[in-house]
Amino acid sequence: MKKILMMSACALAFSQPVLAQQSDKSVYTDMPVDFQVSDASFDYTRQDVMIPMRDGVKLHTVILVPKGAQNAGMLMTRTPYNAAHMASLGSSNHLASILPGYDNMPDVIVEGGYIRVLQDIRGKYGSEGAFVMNRPMRGPLNGTAVDESTDTWDTIEWLVHNVPKSNGKVGILGVSYDGYTAITALFHPHPALKVSVPMNPMVDGWMGDDWFHNGAFREEMLPYIYDQGATRGNAVEWWNSAYDSYALFLNGVSAGAVGKSRGMDQLGFFKQILAHPAYDSWWQLQALDRLLPKEGLKVPTMLVHSLWDQEDNYGAIAMYDALHRNTEARSNLWLAMGPWNHGGEIHAASTLGAIDLHSDTGLYFRKHVLSPFLAHYLKDESIPLPARVTAYRSGENEWETMDALPSPDCDSQCSILRFQPDHGLGFGKTPINAGQLTYVSDPEHPVSYVPRPVISKGQAGSEWRWWLAMDQRNAASRPDVLSLTSAVLTKPFTVTGEPFMHLAAATTGTDGDFVVKLIDVYPDEVAQQPATGGYQLMVAGNILRGRYRKSFEHPEAIPANVKQVYPVRLPMVNHTFLPGHRIQIQIQSSWFPLYDRNPQTYVENIMLAPKEAYKSATISVDIAGSWLEIHGETKPAL
Repeated sequence: MKKILMMSACALAFSQPVLAQQSDKSVYTDMPVDFQVSDASFDYTRQDVMIPMRDGVKLHTVILVPKGAQNAGMLMTRTPYNAAHMASLGSSNHLASILPGYDNMPDVIVEGGYIRVLQDIRGKYGSEGAFVMNRPMRGPLNGTAVDESTDTWDTIEWLVHNVPKSNGKVGILGVSYDGYTAITALFHPHPALKVSVPMNPMVDGWMGDDWFHNGAFREEMLPYIYDQGATRGNAVEWWNSAYDSYALFLNGVSAGAVGKSRGMDQLGFFKQILAHPAYDSWWQLQALDRLLPKEGLKVPTMLVHSLWDQEDNYGAIAMYDALHRNTEARSNLWLAMGPWNHGGEIHAASTLGAIDLHSDTGLYFRKHVLSPFLAHYLKDESIPLPARVTAYRSGENEWETMDALPSPDCDSQCSILRFQPDHGLGFGKTPINAGQLTYVSDPEHPVSYVPRPVISKGQAGSEWRWWLAMDQRNAASRPDVLSLTSAVLTKPFTVTGEPFMHLAAATTGTDGDFVVKLIDVYPDEVAQQPATGGYQLMVAGNILRGRYRKSFEHPEAIPANVKQVYPVRLPMVNHTFLPGHRIQIQIQSSWFPLYDRNPQTYVENIMLAPKEAYKSATISVDIAGSWLEIHGETKPAL
């Protein structure tokens, strides 16, 4: 062994000068300092630029110009979702092939000949500055000189002076958060901004978009807040400790405790949510549907709403209602709504979950509504504009146009659906001696919003995209879900607007949640699509946290065993219940883990409720005192 070691040492000694001699020689470098893409065959040119803002921060911007473009309009999207990824360099030499990702619609952008502009908002991915979730507009909550509107203004100012093949006209569009930035662009807009299309926009995160719905916290959004808020490039991702999110959040007790267990108390936005569980001034002062009407609407704007939007089914309609009340704003206001999930309008959309629509409703919208709207303002004003409201009527599966949506408030045109004994539902008079319907709500066994296992958004096998359109029979089979069902319809019954539930109930607890679902019950057999026999399609659903039954800003405990009225406004509906179908209303007190559990014992902050606060409660619904107001009418038989 010693001899071998000695020989090895000798060999090493002789080899060292040779290595040293080789290291003195220059070695070729595999990677050039600045690689240049050979893009002569591309049908577009790409430019990555850092555009300076008024405070010196530079924002990463991708500009895609079709080859041969002249006097082209520019279509911009401002996003926290990685502009570079939304225009993947090198994946193809054809512009149409690199754009079918998030917010990109080749049949609109490429066929329209537009210059595409994608920008990372400040603090995300390639842009400098600090990220603030839904950065408030300048004012009481933002004492700086910048917000999303100023960043948009500064970007447009740079574009009109530095993109020579454009006609100087800019449009902005986007889905979800990018719909939020499309709305913020309307505050003190740049003169070159000619059109805006906010699709499924985040408008008010407490009233009914991503974070809360009427005070109930959307627990399934914790991973989003974690991923977006922790790092500039989403380098740190939410981690699961259970395959079934139902188990994860149940074992975690409260939403605040689950967030803290993952270090989310380091995130500014999470800390704000914990500090503002009620609809106080912090939320009100950043609600865009409160702010924009005060500014006025100076740019032609088409709001786009998905009737089965699982994430932001509040914003577009709330903004439309708020702006439509302003007579001057109406001249610049349009609305389109269809049978889509969140962002479904930019994709193929021939199905509504398991329901066959028999046509591509997304393509129809893009071809007949969106494209002419953009072209009118960015290309040629002689192109006819679409109707003020273009709406898809589910059930009948037809497109229709209107001058305006019905008022959200009920009037003489409203129909009243009243609760009836024996779990019935009917039109007309109050039942005599109707009595009560009761169920027990146990926070240890909350009602799941989809059948278990509940797989989180973005994970393989998740049903998140279409949970609003899923069959509700699993919920109906639970003893803690009340189902009230009408007789079989003999004529079509059409509903348009936002149904309003007047729910009278008592609870043995001192707090509680109330979920209301309006459902179309299919016939037991459907010849055209057998799998939908008996299907229970949720047309609309919403939740109210009981402590906010009188005031969203000032919560108060529920007096135990005393009947209270719980007003629940449901999201927009445009649906026909066909002959042979039945109308159903479901009532329950949990929708988990979509929303955090209510402990049913009043605590100051449910986000931080201790384990011992979670207790069962018996809910008694007063039949005679409960009804649903809807803009509905019975039609002649089809």
